[in-house]
Amino acid sequence: MTRYEPAIDLDAITAIDVHVHIEVDGHGHASLPDDLAAAAARYFSTDGPNPDLDSIAAYYRERRMAAVVFTVDAETQLGHAPLSSEDIAEGAARNNDVLIPFGSVDPRRTDALDRARRLLDEHGVRGFKFHPTVQGFDPSDEAHFPLYELLQEEGVVALFHTGQTGIGAGLPGGRGLLLGLSNPILLDPVAARFPALQIIMAHPSVPWQDEALSVATHKHNTWIDLSGWSPKYFPESLVRAANSYLKKRILFGSDFPLLTPDRWMRDAETVGSFKPEVLPGILKDNAARLFGLGG
Repeated sequence: MTRYEPAIDLDAITAIDVHVHIEVDGHGHASLPDDLAAAAARYFSTDGPNPDLDSIAAYYRERRMAAVVFTVDAETQLGHAPLSSEDIAEGAARNNDVLIPFGSVDPRRTDALDRARRLLDEHGVRGFKFHPTVQGFDPSDEAHFPLYELLQEEGVVALFHTGQTGIGAGLPGGRGLLLGLSNPILLDPVAARFPALQIIMAHPSVPWQDEALSVATHKHNTWIDLSGWSPKYFPESLVRAANSYLKKRILFGSDFPLLTPDRWMRDAETVGSFKPEVLPGILKDNAARLFGLGG
């Protein structure tokens, strides 16, 4: 077992994609049950391949980008065995010139804290990915505070899905998944109680963009990533914030493989939403600072 240590040369890369899903492991096991995977493919109008971790590393290396990689452990809610965060960390260690591993633990597991601690101590993960809607938990519930306490102590990042999701869309009752659990206002008490915990609110938080901007304005340990939506569809209020008062805490993310960095970059250039002077921060410098890369 190799413990992850980053070896990313910031001068050699043009961007850090903070939101990349590993959807399949080396044995062909998928991160989602078949019905959810099929519904998501319809929602996102994609039926492209889901590459394995080493292929993803090669993809980003070719583009002179680094990427944060993760899966989502939602076994309690979905009844489906997750991909191994240990394997993802091991794969990132093999490709530590371009990959940064995040772990995932189902917060509803009785041993969530122990699992998180092992991923930190033995595998060197640099953060954790949470998806409140898919995992079926309220992030503001104090039952999860010991987990956040551990992440704060270890100085790693907590990345939360926010806003609506394509997972479950179109299935009867959305397969029972609750959108309201991903309202970013539920992260406000987390940011308040754990002021040293760096929290990324993932995606334009439709339909709660104002809530996300409010939390980020008030709690300076919160960040926003721009994944999951083409820049053509970003809310105007988010673009204004990214160009001005939140420019130091806005992060580039794609949501690969559902949205590729190529598409994101092409659409951002076409729309021209971001000021040239803030783009380097969004694409690379803010994430480098957040993850403590390059000193």
